[in-house]
This record gives sequence, C-alpha cells and structure tokens, in this order.
Amino acid sequence: MEENFVRREIAMELLVKFVHLVILTEKNQSKQRKRKMKILGIGNAIVDVICKVDDEFIKKNNLTKSTMKLIFDENEFKQLLSNLKIEKTVSGGSVANSIVGLSQLGNDVGFIGKVNDDDLGEKYEEGLKTENVKYFYSKKNEELPTGTCLILVTPDSERTMCTFLGTAGKINENDVDASAIKKSEIIFLEGYLWDEGDPRKAFDKAINNANKVAMSLSDQFCVDRHKPHFLELVKNKLDITFANEQEIISLIDAKNFEDVINFAKELKKLLVVTRGEKGAVSINGNEVTECGIKKDLKIVDLTGAGDLFAAGFLHGHVNKMTQKECLEKGTEMSSKVIQQIGARI
Repeated sequence: MEENFVRREIAMELLVKFVHLVILTEKNQSKQRKRKMKILGIGNAIVDVICKVDDEFIKKNNLTKSTMKLIFDENEFKQLLSNLKIEKTVSGGSVANSIVGLSQLGNDVGFIGKVNDDDLGEKYEEGLKTENVKYFYSKKNEELPTGTCLILVTPDSERTMCTFLGTAGKINENDVDASAIKKSEIIFLEGYLWDEGDPRKAFDKAINNANKVAMSLSDQFCVDRHKPHFLELVKNKLDITFANEQEIISLIDAKNFEDVINFAKELKKLLVVTRGEKGAVSINGNEVTECGIKKDLKIVDLTGAGDLFAAGFLHGHVNKMTQKECLEKGTEMSSKVIQQIGARI
C-alpha cells in the first residue's frame, strides 16, 4: 500500500512538472511569434569578385576610380574579368553585407534579394544561412544569371566596382515579402537597388509596409542618376539616411558641410554621414554628434567600409544605444573590415 502511494505521488509530481513545461514552452513560442525581427535588409543579391589592379587598368578601361559602373552586357563583363587574377569570391551586395554584420553582432535579421536558381545563386543563399541570416526569397529559374560585382582594388586600397546586376536588377513587388517587412522593426534599403519600373514598385511596397525605414544612398553614381527621387525619399519616406559626405553634398547641392547640418536639422530625421578621415557625424534634429576615426590601422581594402559602418550604427540604434555609441560601433566595425580583403568580417 505504502509503495503504491509513493508511486502515485511520484507520478503526480512528474505530471505537474510536465504540464508546467508545456505551459512554459507555449509561452516562449508565443513570445517568439510576437517578437519583431530587428532588421530586414532589401537589396541587390550580388556575388563579389575581388581583384587587385593598378591605376593604369582603371584608366585603360575608362573607369572612374572609387565609383560604381553598371555593365548591362554580360559578355562585356566577362571580357573585363578575363585577364584578371581573382583574389576572392564571396556573397555580397551592400545591404546584405550590413545584414551579415548585424547578425555577427547577435541581432535577429533577414534579407530579401533576387538570385537565379544557378550555382552562384545556390552559393549566395548558403552564404546567408551560414551567417544565420533568414533569407526571404525562393530561387526560381530566371532569364538572367545571378548578379556579379567585379571589385577592383588599387594599391591605395580604393575600390572601383563594375556591376552586372543580372537577375538582381529585375526584382519586383511580387518578390517582396510584406509579412516579413511588417514583422521587422526596421527595413534597410540600398540606393543601388532603386530604379524606374519594377524595382521602384518593390521599393514602394517595402516602404508602405514598413514600421521604420533606413536607406543608404550607396554611391555618387546612384545620387547623380536619381537625384530628384532620392531627395523625395530622404525628405518624405525615410526615417534614417546613410550617406558619405560627397553623396549628401551632391544630393542637396550644398556648398559646404555646414549646409548639410542645417538641412538635417530642418529635416528632423536621422541623417548619418561618413566623412573619411574626418570621422562620422549623426544629426538628429538639433542633436549633432561626432566621432573620430581609429588611427594606425593597416588598411588593405576599403570595400565594405560603409556597409559595416551602417551595420554597427544600426546595431546600436536597435539596441537603444546613444548616438555617440552608435557612431563608435559603426567606426569599430568599419575599422575591422578595411584591414582585410573583402566586404565581410
């Protein structure tokens, strides 16, 4: 009798523990379902091909140093690449690089970008999954191959890019997962992606479904090509804008950096500007915060400097750090990536 009583007591105790475990598991799962993803990036899904060249190669091929050139003919792209030694091939794309950096810092992140169902597309997706980035796109057989960016690094560590967008440039509103956007605290867009037609519709759908929007102006080429549209975005659609000094001065036709600060104060939104050796500045209403650069670095390749700066800053922003701490984290991430080959740490 006593032995049966003990067994019943043990069984009851185990049952109570099991019920508590089930309830706790359900609560945790419910929290997971309700929790917003920190940041969802939407950008060009590009495979980076990194090569070292001299300044003569840049001149010979009529390229403008330190900028990006779009190449629309796949054969022209292959011809340019044919006589070069490839240093490294890696999954890239500006916003994708930032998102990987954010994941490495421990944030829950995702990415939307269009690839073909080919070898490069497969490697691209694997590269994101390896970095714990949720990929909200299902590969399909497309007319164009997965996009590729030829990154030419000169002896001064500057990078000049030649990009064949391939299927990345054909992103449309059907490729954009509205549900994933709504579940994200912030979406992060890149100026490289914006273009008339389907890409613009994808942009609009993303912005219209977002809780908060950040965007990088990406490149002087993009600003010059889309100045009226980018200015409209900065003034009326974006919550956070990332730019380097040349890009923002060109966008608003500023005479000097003081004009940029005054513009940002009137804008009353967050503008973050990298200024090369002068460091970086964030302007949020009347709050102007500056941060210097890290010195005595062995700079190898400036590819990804802006991407990883944005990653560090956004990491601080979503984790409620001060503006100074956000700038410092951005500077830290940027300083790490420029001491190696490639745009990812």
